[in-house]
Amino acid sequence: MKRGLMLGALAVCVFVVVAAVMLKLMPAPFKESDYMVIGSVSTLVALGVLFLVLISTTMKSSDIFFKKRRK
Repeated sequence: MKRGLMLGALAVCVFVVVAAVMLKLMPAPFKESDYMVIGSVSTLVALGVLFLVLISTTMKSSDIFFKKRRK
């Protein structure tokens, strides 16, 4: 339970940081599509970080995505 909350908090923090950085980098007069792009990129990065953390912590085998079949 505690691990899930920590991973969720990590994803939210990454989302907020990426969104703040993109708000600073994009030119000032924002349109609705600009906010959609910022939210989409922030979501993509946050889910990517969450995926990498889950893969690196839970799966310790060398073949994460492929399972060998028994003959």
